[in-house]
Amino acid sequence: MTQFIQLHALVSYPPSNLNRDDLGRPKTAIMGSANRLRISSQSLKRAWRTSELFESALGEHKGIRTKRIGIEIKNALLDQGVEEKNAFEWAALMAACFGKVKTKKDKEGGEPLEIEQLAHIAPEERRLIDALATKLATEKRAPEEAELTLLRQKPKAVDIALFGRMLASSPAYNVEAAAQVAHAITVHAVKVDDDYFTAVDDLNKHDEDAGAAHIGETGFASGVFYLYVCINKTLLCENLQNDSELVNKTLTAFIESMTKVSPTGKQNSFASRAYTSYLLAEKGPQQPRSLSVAFLKPVHGNDILDEAIKSLNKQYEHFDNVYGVCADDRKFCLVTTEKSEGSLSEIIGFLTAGEPCSNT
Repeated sequence: MTQFIQLHALVSYPPSNLNRDDLGRPKTAIMGSANRLRISSQSLKRAWRTSELFESALGEHKGIRTKRIGIEIKNALLDQGVEEKNAFEWAALMAACFGKVKTKKDKEGGEPLEIEQLAHIAPEERRLIDALATKLATEKRAPEEAELTLLRQKPKAVDIALFGRMLASSPAYNVEAAAQVAHAITVHAVKVDDDYFTAVDDLNKHDEDAGAAHIGETGFASGVFYLYVCINKTLLCENLQNDSELVNKTLTAFIESMTKVSPTGKQNSFASRAYTSYLLAEKGPQQPRSLSVAFLKPVHGNDILDEAIKSLNKQYEHFDNVYGVCADDRKFCLVTTEKSEGSLSEIIGFLTAGEPCSNT
């Protein structure tokens, strides 16, 4: 039976612009007829996946997302003495395993040997690419068809296992994501404000002009966000080839990153880094459900965080009353100005206890 992990987090961000739209303003969404701040799931996942926390725990098991693998292969071949023409042709054949290859510079600025879509390449695939490039340079020949198929191994990269991989040109090698990440939204209504700012030229002595050297404007807002993540633990085990140790290391790094790492947008301007104030973890085979409906009516009051925690807990209790218990077990931790309860290490232990792949 499929096992799920569900994570519900409340995070309070001070004035910030963590995730911008095409106009440079904070992303928003309408929910319950109220305007909310929003952080896209793509922004959250990239922040977690590329964080030092995630890298230090799982760096050797992480893949890379790139369109430039063909250029990397060509440069490796050139460095090993292969002629320019051969290096280009051989690199194109190898890069084509991951997508359609551009053979010349296009109008959008795409470089020759780039593939047309971002491809997520696992560490073991990268090692096979490097090994084959060295072999071709040594033997001074083009790759054979049988050798190119070696680039298609079942990946065991933790970020691919969590967030999936889609190769439009080779769908047989797609990987279904084990983690589903919702867009984070504020639990209350918000109004985006504008920061009008100037910059002064340090060498301007004001002899002729006392004006600013630069004038700018940027949007910002603050709020308490609700984040929801659902992890199909059974699928995570399958994606990581039932390596229980690696599954638990992945869950540990992911949960720690989710609760501690903020998106990087405008951090130098706002220093809007935040830890999770409330985390509710659930596990079991029950059909997952978000608790976002708890905030369909915007939270009001002098203590938004406390009211949000109460709404979240009340909502899962109501779901349990109507549908039956929606999780085998739950655990939470919280940090407010009034108190702290539980700990992140307890939640990680709760979610990684036992052999994670024994019941899949």
